[in-house]
Amino acid sequence: MGQGHGWEGAVLKLLRAKDFVFTVTGAEDVTEHYRRVHLADGGMLAATGVHPTMWVRLWFDNAGKPHQRAYTLVDPDPAAGTFSLEFALHEGCASDWARTAKPGDTIEATIHGTGFEQPDPAPSHVFAVADPASLPALNSLLTALDPSPATVWFEGGEHDGLPFRTTPSRHDIRTLPRRDAGAHLVAEVKEALPDLLKGTSDPYVWIACDTATTRALTSYVRKELGLPKQRVNSLGYWRA
Repeated sequence: MGQGHGWEGAVLKLLRAKDFVFTVTGAEDVTEHYRRVHLADGGMLAATGVHPTMWVRLWFDNAGKPHQRAYTLVDPDPAAGTFSLEFALHEGCASDWARTAKPGDTIEATIHGTGFEQPDPAPSHVFAVADPASLPALNSLLTALDPSPATVWFEGGEHDGLPFRTTPSRHDIRTLPRRDAGAHLVAEVKEALPDLLKGTSDPYVWIACDTATTRALTSYVRKELGLPKQRVNSLGYWRA
């Protein structure tokens, strides 16, 4: 691990995290506020293998201080040693790096904590709650659980132009604006989900939004709707 990663880097090192250096091979703007960066993996995929929704921690410089953010791999190719990352652009050092990333640029990365457990039994229906930050993970999830049908609540961002990998005949995407710090999304899911769960023999719920929204919906699904923990997967992707 490179020097200067602070206490976060020290903790990850103690937890036997693996460290790599990625090299940018190209980049493209998917939309005005969504950018895909292509990278060579520095030997990572051969060493770690690949699983659905796999993510890595990238280390950015934030005014001289180390700052790490996690991103889901897009189209990982272990044989070629390549993958892409997708960035929902906003203010911040990670977005600033993505905006200017060009071939030959390098960035340090750590892999630790990522994992995926295939639901058993396979879902009869997937219920997912996502936003632009978790879109790459959503795409990976739906691919891994194919051909299970899915209902997806997608908060914020322009639906048209974003790289959804969904099939209209199987995936119902319900796009809604971000309002009231996520409270609008929570209310919409609570209104619709109970009826949708009726008659669903093996549901699987996946929640990946801002931390507060994710916690609120996870608690609702587990405590009020009574879904067992092995049928619910949630991860806060960012803090409001």
